[in-house]
Amino acid sequence: MSRLITAVLASLFVAGSAFAQAPAAAPAGDSMCESKAVGKNGKPLAGAAKSSFMKKCHAEMTNTECSAKALDKNGKPLAGAAKNSFMKKCQAEMKAAK
Repeated sequence: MSRLITAVLASLFVAGSAFAQAPAAAPAGDSMCESKAVGKNGKPLAGAAKSSFMKKCHAEMTNTECSAKALDKNGKPLAGAAKNSFMKKCQAEMKAAK
C-alpha cells in the first residue's frame, strides 16, 4: 500500500513539474501574426518570407501597443518630444520582455 501511495505521489510530482516548465508564454501578438502569415496564394509563408513578415508584424504591434499607452497624467495623448521619448522607452521594454 505504501508503494502505491509513493508511486502516485511521485507521478503527481513529475506531472506538476512538467506543467511548471511549460514554455514561456508567447507574446500576445505572436499567434495573431502567425495567423496572418499567409501568402497571396493563400498558403502559409515559410522560410525567409515568414521571418521577414513576423519581424514586421511584431514591430507594428509594438508600435500600436505603445501608441495606445502614450498618455499624459491627465489621459491626453502625448505629442512631440514627450511622445518620441515614451515610444522609444516603451519599444525597448517590449523588446526586453520578449
